[in-house]
Amino acid sequence: MRAWDRAGTALRHAILLAIALAMAFPFYWMATSALKTNDEIWSFPPVLWPDSPQWGQYAEAWVEAPFWRYMANSAGVALAIVLLQVINSAMMAYAVTHMNFRLQRLFSGAILLGFMIPATAVYLPGYVVLSKLQLLDSYAGLIVSNMVSVFAIFLARQAFLQVSHELIEAGQIDGASHGRILWTILVPLTRPTFAVMALITFIDQYNNYFWPSLITKSPELQLVSAGLRSFFVEGGAYGLKWPLIMAASAFTIAPLLLLFLLTQRTIMNSFNLSAGAAKG
Repeated sequence: MRAWDRAGTALRHAILLAIALAMAFPFYWMATSALKTNDEIWSFPPVLWPDSPQWGQYAEAWVEAPFWRYMANSAGVALAIVLLQVINSAMMAYAVTHMNFRLQRLFSGAILLGFMIPATAVYLPGYVVLSKLQLLDSYAGLIVSNMVSVFAIFLARQAFLQVSHELIEAGQIDGASHGRILWTILVPLTRPTFAVMALITFIDQYNNYFWPSLITKSPELQLVSAGLRSFFVEGGAYGLKWPLIMAASAFTIAPLLLLFLLTQRTIMNSFNLSAGAAKG
């Protein structure tokens, strides 16, 4: 029986390893293609490692376009949006879960309804509102237009519903204000959820392309995705300098890979705590 258990464990590990390699291979191909020539990239059978790695192509791609500005813009805007979304979603979720007021059910229904509306459906009214506020083509417009997320509110709402209402009542009996209850009781208890929310929001906003391209025109305000497109098309690299394209793609997503490596323990802990809460 133990032999069967060991064989089953070995088989599961082999399957998981194969899946992990399959998922990691595109990143490996992208990083190594930056070291190849155009002929090696298009050769068949594929070249897994170049005969003579062209390490200088990473530096060449870096100086071809202001990628430091694109990455700084994306990181700065994404961090500001993450901070505002965490604050707004926490306050809204607290209001619809642990506060009693006349329109509470209406607000809860509005959140669920907004969660089902495609993001593209609000692009036109959002553009008009930013135009009226004179926030087009600005960092403020990029941040303000994304400071509220229905997904973040829904996620925080689901997390707050797992917290016993008796804890909130105990805080109110002790004379704690709503703000103190929210930030000293609810948020610490649901910290893993907010950590995952922040990670998802940062990755989404860092890679955002269509909406920032719609409301900004200045090259100085371009985010990573729009900057890569400019490098591909306007710089004449499209179809001609694939090693440089691969190099630019590799070092622009490097911050996201680093962020995931630094936060993978938090992500796993959030799953473990969620499972424990559900079981409890």
